[in-house]
Amino acid sequence: MTKLSDTQLVILSAAAQREDRNVLPLPGSLRGGAAAKVVGALLSRKLIVETTTDSQTKADAALNRIWRNNEDGNAILLHITNAGLAAIGVEPESGDSAPTGADEAPNAEASQDAPAEADPAPKARTPRMGTKQAKLIEMLRAGGGATIDEIVAETGWQPHTVRGAFAGALKKKLGLEVTSEKVEGRGRVYSLPSD
Repeated sequence: MTKLSDTQLVILSAAAQREDRNVLPLPGSLRGGAAAKVVGALLSRKLIVETTTDSQTKADAALNRIWRNNEDGNAILLHITNAGLAAIGVEPESGDSAPTGADEAPNAEASQDAPAEADPAPKARTPRMGTKQAKLIEMLRAGGGATIDEIVAETGWQPHTVRGAFAGALKKKLGLEVTSEKVEGRGRVYSLPSD
């Protein structure tokens, strides 16, 4: 398993949850040299890739939607790769990998101005066996469920990553409904219905 910083996990997890797999916008507190350093590390490890578009929209730090412009003025976006998805325990759907050419990149202007659409019904995916995500599902389906602390101890994830996995990977991507209840002596316990 690839060792990632908390910031890298947040960036990759957010990109994995976006329909277009765009890494941008980066977290609001990540700007300038810090953003360049984190993005550079992800690019060098091939967890994300730069995608050149036909758009001439200028990069704007305030909008945080375009990474940079190339020498021709074309906008360059950032997208998570299949290796990036695997690094966070998400199995890519076939044909749902990161764009690699200008033809496949979403229009940067359209992504800024597009009206918000209702979330479509979650697509049914099956988790890969032996991953942290599979372990998480196993723990949540076990009799009695699991607490955030128990999941952190088992997976090595940070608590916010566990909560993100509930909302993103389990609910949005797999269509699973995580329930919780307060249990005397254990605190908040999360669970999934058994198959």
